[in-house]
Amino acid sequence: MDLKTIKLTRVLLKNTNDPKISWYLFKRILSLPVTQQCPQSIPIITRILIRAKMLNELDDLPQLLIASQPQETLHTSLVSFITVLAKSGLFGKAISQFKSLRFRFPENPPSIYLYNVLLRSCNKEGRVDCVSWLCKDMVASGVSPETYTFNILIGLLCDSGCLDDARELFDKMPEKGCEPNEYSFGILVRGYCRAGFTSKGLELLGEMRRLGFPPNKVVYNTLISSFCKEGKTDDAEKLVDEMRKDGLSPDVVTFNARISALCSSGKVLEASRIFRDMQIDEVLGLPQPNIITYNLMLGGFCKEGMLEEARALFEKMKASGNLMNRESYNIWLLGLVRIGKLLEAQLVLKEMVDMGMEPNVYSYNIVMDGLCKNGMLFDARMLMRLMTSSGVFPDTVTYTTLLHGYCHTGKVSEASNVLREMMRDGCSPNNYTCNILLYSLWKEGRISEAEELLQKMNEKGYVIDTVTCNIVIDGLCNNGKLEKAIEIVNGMWTHGSAALGNLGNSYIGLVDDSDSRKKCMPDLISYSTIISGLCKAGRVGEAKKKFIEMMGKNLQPDSAIYDVFIHSFCKEGKISSAFRVLKDMEKKGCNKTLQTYNSLIMGLGSKNQIFEIYGLIDEMRERGVSPDVSIYNNVLSSLCEGGRVKDAPSVLDEMLQKGTSPNISSFSILIKAFCKACDFSAVDEIFEIALNVCGHKEALYSLTFNELLVGGEVVKAKELFETALDRSFDVGNFLYKDLIDHLCKDEKLDDAIGILHKLIDKGYWFDPASFMPVIDGLGKRGNKHEADELAEKMMEMASEGKVKNKVHRNVRSSIQGKKNKDGESEWQTILHRDDGSGIALKALKRVQRGLDQGSISSLEPQKDDFLDYWEGSR
Repeated sequence: MDLKTIKLTRVLLKNTNDPKISWYLFKRILSLPVTQQCPQSIPIITRILIRAKMLNELDDLPQLLIASQPQETLHTSLVSFITVLAKSGLFGKAISQFKSLRFRFPENPPSIYLYNVLLRSCNKEGRVDCVSWLCKDMVASGVSPETYTFNILIGLLCDSGCLDDARELFDKMPEKGCEPNEYSFGILVRGYCRAGFTSKGLELLGEMRRLGFPPNKVVYNTLISSFCKEGKTDDAEKLVDEMRKDGLSPDVVTFNARISALCSSGKVLEASRIFRDMQIDEVLGLPQPNIITYNLMLGGFCKEGMLEEARALFEKMKASGNLMNRESYNIWLLGLVRIGKLLEAQLVLKEMVDMGMEPNVYSYNIVMDGLCKNGMLFDARMLMRLMTSSGVFPDTVTYTTLLHGYCHTGKVSEASNVLREMMRDGCSPNNYTCNILLYSLWKEGRISEAEELLQKMNEKGYVIDTVTCNIVIDGLCNNGKLEKAIEIVNGMWTHGSAALGNLGNSYIGLVDDSDSRKKCMPDLISYSTIISGLCKAGRVGEAKKKFIEMMGKNLQPDSAIYDVFIHSFCKEGKISSAFRVLKDMEKKGCNKTLQTYNSLIMGLGSKNQIFEIYGLIDEMRERGVSPDVSIYNNVLSSLCEGGRVKDAPSVLDEMLQKGTSPNISSFSILIKAFCKACDFSAVDEIFEIALNVCGHKEALYSLTFNELLVGGEVVKAKELFETALDRSFDVGNFLYKDLIDHLCKDEKLDDAIGILHKLIDKGYWFDPASFMPVIDGLGKRGNKHEADELAEKMMEMASEGKVKNKVHRNVRSSIQGKKNKDGESEWQTILHRDDGSGIALKALKRVQRGLDQGSISSLEPQKDDFLDYWEGSR
């Protein structure tokens, strides 16, 4: 190689950042005589072209080499070229050029090194299909494999799940003249551990010792980590002791495995003690924690809701400067979202940007998930805009999360828009995305849209799987099309997803091929849905037949299907039948669930079998099953309806002590029962407890007010209603008209007037009928001026429009009250009643004359125009 070639090669190296000049220089080198060419220039230019993505020039390179080099040097040049291609991840081009090389030089096989490079690339790229061909070619060429070759092949078989084949190859190594080394053992141990066969990996550890191979830290750590993941911490500790006996000190990887296992099993405090010892105990020679250790502890604290400990650790990691990475921030984000601290999570995203730790799509998706689950969809939209403006593009998870959020809040149209937006932006929805929307459309009863989406899924090539079919089956059952759902389940056994063709002509395109039969068969959920639908329809006999059919198809029932039958029998009062089902359920090895207990307690309660209910509660405690609020509510109902109201408060006390928060229904049962028993002091106490537990909810106030009023406690009811008005509650569920009527009848007209004025002053628009008893009372007193003022206000409210049964405040919506059986508004009926006084009507006439509003006939009961419209007469 002369001076000119050396200079050109150096210039080539200097111009690696300018690929076009490099390509020009390389072609200059190739134009030199063969004796002056530099073989090192070939891998250099190959890497330059790959890095610059100059694929056309890369494809031209072999032809240039063939045209410019003799056979004796061409082989080496092409091998060099193929090696770089394989190591650079261009496996397709590498294997193509290798086949061309073998065709051009059949008698000159490459070295084992190139075979090893290509096999390694096969493993990395997941191209198992080429491994067999390479091995056959290697044997045919007479190239002897080496231990490293076997190690690659064993690793490839392990990664493919072919552990028996990997072990067989391992055992045949001595026959092929290759002895296994410590790496061979390590690869096979890792394969067993990843597949969950840690005990077989442990057997290999003993075999290593017998063959004279001292186990290394990698093998020990692999086994320790695997035992820890399986929760076998005792076995892991034994290995740590063996590791020390072999003269190997546990390193940070060993300790990270133990900490990870402890955190995964909820033993965070124990993990924290090990973590603390690693930081301070230098006497024992423990390794210092690394960033992985810190992230494991941060994740452990967050998972267990130990926010203060997590926050302190997070701040320490930030202060250290070198113990934070993007994963640390993502763990902290996930912890904040889990406990609902969404505002702080959004601030952490901003902090990441400020710190130069750019959030990735996973960071944004964590916060997006929290916002959508909490119904903060506007904030979720804003976050998506911020995400895009920061150069991070939403992925399928992002869009699916937002779509799920809209579906969860019943905004199915907006969810459909998200799907269209997703596809417009080039982000392909997956089956999960489509299934969420499909489920929501069926749930909302938008059947035609659901069917259209299903058709589009089929046209776009999405797999119509069992989950999709189950969504359709559930939708049909909930929309009163049970027979059609049964047809589809029956058809799935023979036609797969094509059974959906039973929905109508739009599904003719769903093709029944062998693949769909394998993937789309009825499962337990399919039958559970049908059986539930039949039971709800009272067709228990047919449900039993479906149950027998399911068993005949080798689908074993679970607790959920048994619960459907138990609930159905309990609802019908057939308790003995429910317990027979229960007996069969336990015989089949299915455990009672909360739903099982709930149904049985409901059924026993309907028969007033209180003793048996307490027996079930005791059984739950013995089995470690905690009653939920539904079970407690059923017990409360049973006690109250069974005449044992005085025992009910003890159940409420137990709920509070056990940490099961009573809900509005719990207090509703108690308040109604004690009002019925005229124990109003107990009602006061329960109401106060309810306020502390549930807060000041309108439902709680309206329930208690109505029950007090029905129980004759008018004064208490009045005070409670005034409190509700002060809290600006919607009073549509309050029997306020009855309150005003009671006050007037009890000759407490001033109190009734006070209630009316308070409603008016607070800006409420309410039923005009409420004015009538007060106007009558004022007329009898001779207070005509005040009666006229109230009559004027009544007319103003009455003239606002059509009937609405809900009271609004600060909204000019008319509330004309309920209709009577003749279709008249209640206030109009009272106005035109013939009770001998007609005071209210006289007051209205005076007001009308004063306001010059024309005839009183405008206030006569009128036929609703919208009825004519629907009947087609207009």
